[in-house]
Amino acid sequence: MNDITTREDVEYLVKEFYGQVIKDDLIGFFFTDIAKIDLIKHLPKMYNFWESILLGNPVYEGNPMRVHFPLNEVTALEEKHFNRWLQVWEKTVHDNFEGDIAETAITRALNIGRIMNHKMANARIR
Repeated sequence: MNDITTREDVEYLVKEFYGQVIKDDLIGFFFTDIAKIDLIKHLPKMYNFWESILLGNPVYEGNPMRVHFPLNEVTALEEKHFNRWLQVWEKTVHDNFEGDIAETAITRALNIGRIMNHKMANARIR
């Protein structure tokens, strides 16, 4: 297996991840029923997001945190949901890639999940 080194690698990883996560018993409904994401529109944003993070190409524009607050108001995004998101991400990375950038993808996802979990929990308190 190779490391994540190109935009094509990022696209492959993200497609594989979404193919799994939208079918997940615990969190799939967030994507299909709550956010009702249109993968044709959503995936290019996620390609840009992860390309920016993993390859250092500043192609992502947006605020991923802001998008999740309205979803959290409909159905609470809880720690168990972020943990499952990370489990699926980590498995997808390990099933398809190995190397420093692949490990960075997991570390970055862990950090993103922790921050989002904290912010979503605080938003529910208010």
